[in-house]
Amino acid sequence: MSRFTKTVVALVLVATGAIACAQTAYPHIGRTATEKEIAAWDIDVRPDFKGLPKGSGTVSKGMEVWEGKCASCHGTFGESNEVFTPIVGGTTKEDVKTGRVAALATNKQPQRTTMMKVATVSTLWDYINRAMPWTAPKSLTTEEVYAVTAYILNMSEVLPDDFTLSDKNIAEVQKLMPNRNGMTQKHGMWDVKGKPDVKSVACMKDCPVSSDIRSSLPEPSRNAHGNIQQQNRSFGEVRGVNTSMPASTAPISSATRKSAVATAAPAEAAAKPKALALAKQYACIACHGVSNKIVGPGFNEIAAKYKGDSAAEATLFDKVKNGSSGAWGPMPMPAQAHVKDEDIKTLVSWILSGAK
Repeated sequence: MSRFTKTVVALVLVATGAIACAQTAYPHIGRTATEKEIAAWDIDVRPDFKGLPKGSGTVSKGMEVWEGKCASCHGTFGESNEVFTPIVGGTTKEDVKTGRVAALATNKQPQRTTMMKVATVSTLWDYINRAMPWTAPKSLTTEEVYAVTAYILNMSEVLPDDFTLSDKNIAEVQKLMPNRNGMTQKHGMWDVKGKPDVKSVACMKDCPVSSDIRSSLPEPSRNAHGNIQQQNRSFGEVRGVNTSMPASTAPISSATRKSAVATAAPAEAAAKPKALALAKQYACIACHGVSNKIVGPGFNEIAAKYKGDSAAEATLFDKVKNGSSGAWGPMPMPAQAHVKDEDIKTLVSWILSGAK
């Protein structure tokens, strides 16, 4: 169990202790967390691979999963810089030998990719397992997570085409990570017995704060797939930048951030009709604009294509539920089996009516 997970579990235990006290004064309010509930938090995989479930996945299976559930955001070869920054690129076979990515020192690569920076294969496995795919986190099976991890490493020329990644050989694969020697281990968070740096003494009062913008979207990618502000997940305080407007050069003040967060929730709550709220809930608008193409066609384009087709509702229901490819070009539509049937019907009816 990692330090982070231990902290979470400790907080849960403190909370259950408080609940136990509350039960004395207020019967039938709250209960002690079960072992299964606590275990549900403990899904992290450490760099020493503690927490890694038993299983395996092939590169070929990873390619199949990638094309169905990952390529729409990350590109066919993990090279996309339109929806998210590239995962693959910038590493060489020499980097695999040395464990240090030369492009990080020479700046020959125009943009740093995931494979250039990540030092531990456990980081890839853990993130894919807990956060992907974007529209349905934690929906991948253990085999699919192994397979997608293997496929990413295959696209980076770390693993061969016929490789099967498993809990038994992942430690050997770690020895091939291109940037495995590019991360320092001299800090408390690396060792679970180490002392974490929880108190900084570098500056405790009137610290200088830089207002310079350190990161921005490349101009060619800024609005390539519609307004990012409308494509964020429908939970949490993070809101994407409005890419339909020119990039701002002014620093964002804390007051501006608080205002954006405060006004985001009412805007979401006021979204009508119900279908639009569902489209945001299931992150449909991450790939489809209401009136413009993003990764897939705009809802208005779909309505126009199927206008007058009596079988349109059944056809689109099947495409959403089971996925499809080829209808709007080479980019596949991943299956959305996690979406309730009645919600799919509501969405399809709304889209065919013009998404108004």
